[in-house]
Amino acid sequence: MTVILVLATFLIFILLDYALNRKKAVQPVAVETSPVSPALKPAYVEGFLVPEQLAYHPGHAWAMRERRSQVRVGADEFAAALAGRVDRIELPRAGQWIRQGQKIWSFFRDGEKVEMVSPTEGEIVEVNQEVQRDPSLVRTDPYGRGWLALVHVPDEESTARNLVPAGLVRSWMREAVGRLYARQPQLVGAVAADGGVPSHDLLANLPDADWKEVASEFFLTA
Repeated sequence: MTVILVLATFLIFILLDYALNRKKAVQPVAVETSPVSPALKPAYVEGFLVPEQLAYHPGHAWAMRERRSQVRVGADEFAAALAGRVDRIELPRAGQWIRQGQKIWSFFRDGEKVEMVSPTEGEIVEVNQEVQRDPSLVRTDPYGRGWLALVHVPDEESTARNLVPAGLVRSWMREAVGRLYARQPQLVGAVAADGGVPSHDLLANLPDADWKEVASEFFLTA
């Protein structure tokens, strides 16, 4: 039921975007800097860093187009804060074909696992071995050294249609944070106002919160 509500909300976003006569598809923007540590313009929504140069999947994965048919992907800061202090990250293997919306990587902590879905479709070219050695990079630098995979994407236009429209990213993120507050009222105050920094591990101090259940809800794998 939760996934249906999230998808219904996303459909409303798409209809609003169409009504405002925005572009049919949103392409991630190439950044003319190092692919591992791109110079991203800071943009915050409810305390979470949401760089405008990136594209976002409703399951809180990001995608950055580096050049034609090549996209770097990872988990956004909201996802990283929900994942918190993970013990291990499991990534796909190079050469594997992944579909958009398919479970692509897993976070492990305290013997439990949560998964996230791919924001795009294509062949895995490379995975970030550094983040496998040091999982904390996903939380400390989610859009830089904490990237997770590089993907060869033959059909960029089709996959871009299923990402959050650029003009609705801020509203989408506000809705996600508001839904998290509604689910876990104790978190109000754990996430700073715009321009601030959210808690390093959102659910760490909530003994009654089910980490796997909450994370899976927002990652669309529940």
